[in-house]
Amino acid sequence: MLSKQQARTFFIGGTILSFMVFLGLSWHTLSEEVPKKTHEENLSESVIRGKVIWEENNCMGCHTILGEGAYYAPELTKAYNRKGEAYIKNVLMSKEPWAPRGRKMVAYALSEEQANDVVAYLKWISEIDLNGFPPEPDLGK
Repeated sequence: MLSKQQARTFFIGGTILSFMVFLGLSWHTLSEEVPKKTHEENLSESVIRGKVIWEENNCMGCHTILGEGAYYAPELTKAYNRKGEAYIKNVLMSKEPWAPRGRKMVAYALSEEQANDVVAYLKWISEIDLNGFPPEPDLGK
């Protein structure tokens, strides 16, 4: 049986040890794992401009990306892989509202340069290692 002083020392020592392990694992994740999985070396000015356009037009108000956002419109984390550059550019540059399956997307009528920037952003997002997220649909059932 531990005395009150020994129990206190054991608790404080365990807390400090756990906190140190937490800090070490956080440092490892942020300094080594995140850059390796996100491919920060591929961040270009075009990708950054695409992200700014994404935010200015509140695309997350309808779409989901990396698991964040709304569920009105399709999930776009792997949209570049599914649809390709030409399809995405046509949708973004369209002067008519886009209405697949009854859900209407605003006609942003982006310029070709802006559309290229958003495509670069979506391409960069699609190359992030997300450990299998989003899962591939099982179309065989």
